[in-house]
Amino acid sequence: MISRSYTNLLDLASGNFLGQPNQHKRLPRVMTVAGVISELDDDQANSVASDVQSSVIQDRIIIVANQLPVKAKRRPDNKGWSFSWDDDSLLLQLKDGLPEDLEVLYVGSLKVDVDPSEQDDVSQLLLDRFKCVPAFLPPDILTKFYHGFCKQHLWPLFHYMLPFSANHGCRFDRSLWEAYVAANKIFYQRVIEVINPEDDYVWIHDYHLMVLPTFLRRRFNRLRMGFFLHSPFPSSEIYRTLPVREEILKALLNSDLIGFHTFDYARHFLSCCSRMLGLDYQSKRGYIGLEYYGRTIGIKIMPVGIHMGQIQSALKLADKEWRVAELKQQFEGKTVLLGVDDMDVFKGVNLKLLAMEQMLKQHPKWQGRAVLVQITNPARGRGKDVEEIEAEIQASCKRINETFGKPGYEPIVFIDRPVSISERVAYYTIAECVVVTAVRDGMNLTPYEYIVCRQGVSESDSSSESSEPKKSMLVVSEFIGCSPSLSGAIRVNPWNIEATAEAMSDAISMADSEKQLRHDKHYRYVSSHDVAYWSQSFFQDMERTCKDHFRRRCWGIGLSFGFRVVALDPNFRKLSIEHIVSVYLRSKNRAILLDYDGTIMPQSSHNKTPSAEVISIINTLSGDTKNTVFVVSGRGKDSLSKWFSPCKKLGIAAEHGYFVRWSSNDEWEVCGQNSEFGWKEMAEPVMQLYTEATDGSSIESKESALVWHHQDADPGFGSSQAKEMLDHLESVLANEPVAVKAGRFIVEVKPQGVSKGLVAEKVITTMSENGKQADFVLCIGDDRSDEEMFEIISSAISSGILSSKTNVFACTVGQKPSKAKYYLDDPAEVLVMLEALAEASDPEPFTDCGSEGTL
Repeated sequence: MISRSYTNLLDLASGNFLGQPNQHKRLPRVMTVAGVISELDDDQANSVASDVQSSVIQDRIIIVANQLPVKAKRRPDNKGWSFSWDDDSLLLQLKDGLPEDLEVLYVGSLKVDVDPSEQDDVSQLLLDRFKCVPAFLPPDILTKFYHGFCKQHLWPLFHYMLPFSANHGCRFDRSLWEAYVAANKIFYQRVIEVINPEDDYVWIHDYHLMVLPTFLRRRFNRLRMGFFLHSPFPSSEIYRTLPVREEILKALLNSDLIGFHTFDYARHFLSCCSRMLGLDYQSKRGYIGLEYYGRTIGIKIMPVGIHMGQIQSALKLADKEWRVAELKQQFEGKTVLLGVDDMDVFKGVNLKLLAMEQMLKQHPKWQGRAVLVQITNPARGRGKDVEEIEAEIQASCKRINETFGKPGYEPIVFIDRPVSISERVAYYTIAECVVVTAVRDGMNLTPYEYIVCRQGVSESDSSSESSEPKKSMLVVSEFIGCSPSLSGAIRVNPWNIEATAEAMSDAISMADSEKQLRHDKHYRYVSSHDVAYWSQSFFQDMERTCKDHFRRRCWGIGLSFGFRVVALDPNFRKLSIEHIVSVYLRSKNRAILLDYDGTIMPQSSHNKTPSAEVISIINTLSGDTKNTVFVVSGRGKDSLSKWFSPCKKLGIAAEHGYFVRWSSNDEWEVCGQNSEFGWKEMAEPVMQLYTEATDGSSIESKESALVWHHQDADPGFGSSQAKEMLDHLESVLANEPVAVKAGRFIVEVKPQGVSKGLVAEKVITTMSENGKQADFVLCIGDDRSDEEMFEIISSAISSGILSSKTNVFACTVGQKPSKAKYYLDDPAEVLVMLEALAEASDPEPFTDCGSEGTL
């Protein structure tokens, strides 16, 4: 019985569920890794950190997509297959922008079914002749993967269609998701058969393979990997309806660079990361980056372009293959508007027809003169929605032609069949305006192709038309990816039929001089931002993002789709209990500084009172006369002194060090520069103002500080309000002796000169002044405020506060970027380590000797 748990789907994918047949014979590995090939078997559970150096250094890129850029057809004798490059494939065209010495390998599926008995021969043939590695999906997985999860769940959702009812869209089906994972696993298996993880780049394309990065990252921690999404990425409100939203989001974050066509798509993705995972992005020198467990994931915004050479070649063949002259004769005296779309519910074809109908009504002068030629490519998907929209389009065409048509004139010419590029180019050449009314589209290159076709062949061509002024007009939906780059186009809301009709009329009525200016502007952009420019830019950014991969230590943590790689400083390592105990035993003067929440008390614990075990351990440690032990916390002094009352020799620094007490018999010292709190009367009303305006926020009042919390507010609004409050408070309190700081979900106002770092400095300085310079320093914490302690401790030797022979153990809790040199995984491990130190301690009876006695 197969488990239906989402969290175990990677384990499910490793088995033969969903009727997955046994894998066919493997391809010979195209690798230069020194070592045993069996180490890379895909049934190995552990991650490969890729520490082995390759014997031959040669960069190569593996491009992975749903379909290979090859055409396949059965031989006439029905014995075997013949293959050829698919010149229309973006994957093939993007090679133009990659370095010439960069070898390109493709991994993807074929558009045809290949019998299992032929798959090995086909694989070898494609690898030898085309450098292509085919992924063969079993029919049941293919159906559920592509026609199921991709086309019934991801495609509609990414185009803003929600399954509000069983008759409108498709309800989430977990078996389809399992097939999606299984298909991605098959692609992964084909990739690892040919990958050299040290030297290869991997570039994954589109929504079909969004969980592939996790499979690859789990296996090769430092693999250089990019992902480009060719569809829209929906707003967080839409995306968050997906039941497997976090699995897909975290899988994408295992890439090094994630690309989108427009800033809107990237912004939506970043918003999802912020709202669902608490990740904030930063923009530095023009680059957007997401910090994720020590890795900086690049966000690339670059719309894809067209292949100029292919369009130019088609232009030279257009007269021969389709005879533009015949089209000009057919539409002589007519003004041709052109639409070229897939048969898809999101292309807005019927909205375009309705706008054309409205234009003929509003502007009768175009009746008998304006013609809309609508070329509709066959649907890529299938289903009731496509059938309904197709019937609606046919009905609209019939109605409009019956209403406005007459002998020799049909206002709608509907072409419902596959159209070759040369035929398409011929229509572009004679069209006065191209109209795109898609309600949602990732990019849509139709306007780009049209602009180049209206420009014609290069000026060196000797044809008589080359010297004529070039002009073109575009009416484009504001909801398509190419819209932002076409500033000279008339942008429309396709749902507004009347406005679209007016735009179409304005476009074909515009003066030729204006059309020429707009055309020139568009052509300069399209010709310089072609597909080669796009792929070159993406690859360069991938190189930049991955340049430090092999200089850092990488750790793979987490199960299933919670897997991620933590990238850490090479000197960052786990604290060895045996080592620290041995050093502890040799030491004579020890300083031990412990954070509380998240360090010796789990953050998830609702009862924050320390357990008897914690009290016993700390009491034993502080009872050793060689030790000076402090709990350094942001909590108030009353609760801390109450909780640790049994620990008579324990030092406590409360409210980040504003209050300090060296033992239970000492008085509390105030360590701030100022004990006046008149500033609270100024700060609290400001905080109250933002609290009333920000649902979910609250104010925490401490003796020495005020803290505004917004972790329960809307993430975007709370963050925005926090920034506003920070500026507001800094302005109001500019002349007050306080510091205003923003932290994770907080804005805090506290007296100047108060920090955990100053507490650490005070403790080790006081020890030195009393002739007991520390030869052992242990400092443990888990959050940003503890980093100040780590920084002070780490620099204490160079500043002379500590001896060069002092053993310093700055330790953070959790594997994450830190100024500490050591880490322990969680508070439980911290207690195990402290217990080991306590067992090695030599506690002595307490004597009342004041603060100096504790040193």
